[in-house]
Amino acid sequence: MPEVQQATVVCVLLVLAVLAVFGQTTGFRFVNYDDPGYVYDNPVVQKGLSVQGVCWAFTHPQVANWIPLTTLSHMLDCNLFGLRAGGHHFVNVLLHAANAALLFLVLRQMTRRLWRSSFVAAIFAIHPLRAESVAWVSERKDVLCGFFFLLTIWAYIRQVRQPSSPRYALIMVFFALGLLAKSMVATLPCVLLILDYWPLDRWRNRHDFPRLLVEKIPLFILSVLACLVAAMMPGLVVNEAQRLPLWERIGNALVSYGEYIKQMILPMGLATAYPNPPNGPPKWEIAAAIMVLVGVSVWVVKARKRNPFLLAGWLWYLVMLLPVIGIIQISPYASHADRYTYLPGIGLAIAGTWAVGEWSEGWKHRIIILRALGMASFLVFAILGYRQTSFWRDDQSLWTRALACTSRNSLAHCNLGVSYFDHGEKEKAIVEYREALKIHPDYTEALANLGTALFESGQKNEAIVQFRRALETNPDFALARGSLGVALFANGDKEEAIAQYRQALADKPDFAEARSNLGIALFDKGEKPEAIAQYRQALEIDPHYVKAEYNLGNALATEGHLDEAIEHYRKAVEIKPDYAFAYYGLATALASKAQWGDAIAQYRQALTVKTNFVEARRGLGKALIRNNDFDEAMTCFPNASDNKLDRGTKLLNVGSDLLQTGDLEEAILCYKRALEISPSSAEACADLGLAFFEEGKIKDAIAFWQQALKLKSDQPFVQNNLAWVREPRRTNLS
Repeated sequence: MPEVQQATVVCVLLVLAVLAVFGQTTGFRFVNYDDPGYVYDNPVVQKGLSVQGVCWAFTHPQVANWIPLTTLSHMLDCNLFGLRAGGHHFVNVLLHAANAALLFLVLRQMTRRLWRSSFVAAIFAIHPLRAESVAWVSERKDVLCGFFFLLTIWAYIRQVRQPSSPRYALIMVFFALGLLAKSMVATLPCVLLILDYWPLDRWRNRHDFPRLLVEKIPLFILSVLACLVAAMMPGLVVNEAQRLPLWERIGNALVSYGEYIKQMILPMGLATAYPNPPNGPPKWEIAAAIMVLVGVSVWVVKARKRNPFLLAGWLWYLVMLLPVIGIIQISPYASHADRYTYLPGIGLAIAGTWAVGEWSEGWKHRIIILRALGMASFLVFAILGYRQTSFWRDDQSLWTRALACTSRNSLAHCNLGVSYFDHGEKEKAIVEYREALKIHPDYTEALANLGTALFESGQKNEAIVQFRRALETNPDFALARGSLGVALFANGDKEEAIAQYRQALADKPDFAEARSNLGIALFDKGEKPEAIAQYRQALEIDPHYVKAEYNLGNALATEGHLDEAIEHYRKAVEIKPDYAFAYYGLATALASKAQWGDAIAQYRQALTVKTNFVEARRGLGKALIRNNDFDEAMTCFPNASDNKLDRGTKLLNVGSDLLQTGDLEEAILCYKRALEISPSSAEACADLGLAFFEEGKIKDAIAFWQQALKLKSDQPFVQNNLAWVREPRRTNLS
């Protein structure tokens, strides 16, 4: 088979291998680890691509990262798939498949080695360490920056072989796009220098290095600029209070270098987030890591003349891991992470594959042995990769696996608690939050989450204590401050609640939930125009914030702006079709406009969603009365549910109920209907007179009371009412 056809077949097989291992993710959900901030709780991303969205992506960090190109890709996904997680996962899988094929083509182009290049690409494609980068929607930045990383190398090879300004410009464009996806590719100019040494063989003596360095100065400038922008992002680097001592960070970095090598060879016990050991790694681990790193470095340097690929692969690995090795601490709760090996691991795969290929030159039956070893390695890694990927199917599976593989993992306990809470298992959530706090007593997010779970469990005072503790550890934590405001408001401390909401908004102006809650507090205080303004601002921040839509509808309806209120209620049920209260609000507004048929339909919808919704059932009954459907209306009132009662009695009972609650028009209709059924009912005449009196129609009241006395003279309370009307100072109304 011609080599071009062989290369095509290899690319197809690589794509199929990726689909076989990672295709399962199309049935997975989002997870509660960064996915809310990047996608499903990010109102700007949810809107999809737009001119405003593009500007926002370039001017706002995402979960403490400046990744505008990745953010735009998430926006495009929302255009295509909405919030159906399977579509977002599938894009990750496609990008990774493209990266595997690109890696093969780039290596083959540089080395002219078809099968070695294909094996490196195959291991890259299905290795279990890739699961975190591919199966986690938030790690779109890995697969996307990897795509442009490999395209940059491809463009660089073309430039090396046929230099031209347009080709160099293409290198710059691809590299810039990679940096916009994730700044970790800032080390790419160094990787190109390594490739100059091997396999491009441009670095033959010490005099070549200055020339090779100078030609990459524009790339280094881009790297520096990207690093400066990334460093400016608030929250990227942990604050000083949570930062480990320098010696612990250095020790952790040395151990992590060794740990990643072990995981490349034996990918067992992989988990999401490996916690920092208390007081740093044991000294023996640091000593062992130093021995391994120094030993391998000395060995590859000595072997560089005969086996330059060893030095090239080793340097690739060391240099690319440097930004995320932990000396600059990114997470207070994790020592290292599988995703950081996405591109650095390629260097180890290259070194290992070429070493086996060169050292096996004299073996008997070499081809058979290598094929058997290669196929066995591929199958083992594929099986392990499939299994590791399966743990990403949902939150509980992911964090339960992490706890099974690690100890003292406060991050896993906290996020497992979030998963339990989201599934309504509040007591289990509280247990997990407390476990996280046993490990890290100042874990701000765990404190805030514990406060929320306690509040939802009715333990308001203890919830307030936890929110205050969270703010002691991080006074700028707007989410905890907003939650404290909710707890204070529910506990009756309304003025302090308002103060907390305002402070939360000062710290985080785009905090839609705090704006909506501030609106509720202001509305309760009687400051209705400002409350409405806060609801509107909340919806400008998050147009899909259903509670703000509902609250704004309520406020507008109270102020008499029924048409606009109806629009917001309709938007609320459009966003959340199972929002019973919004259907009820919509029905009530429609009823206020005497649109009885539409009101009845909305009351029915509210009761379909929430069958025990007493207010909606009563509202339906009143609307049915107004719509002259008395028989069905009677089924909506408990005091008319006894089938032994005749129709007239049911109507009188419901009328009395409505009269007591001030629903005079509906009460009068019931009494009139009862009188139509039984014209000689003195009780109906008496009750109807009372209803007219309450409505201020004194003449009608007197007429019906007189009629009641004609039908039945012995009615003292009717006589008393007539006497009161005629001489109000002498007696009381019955």
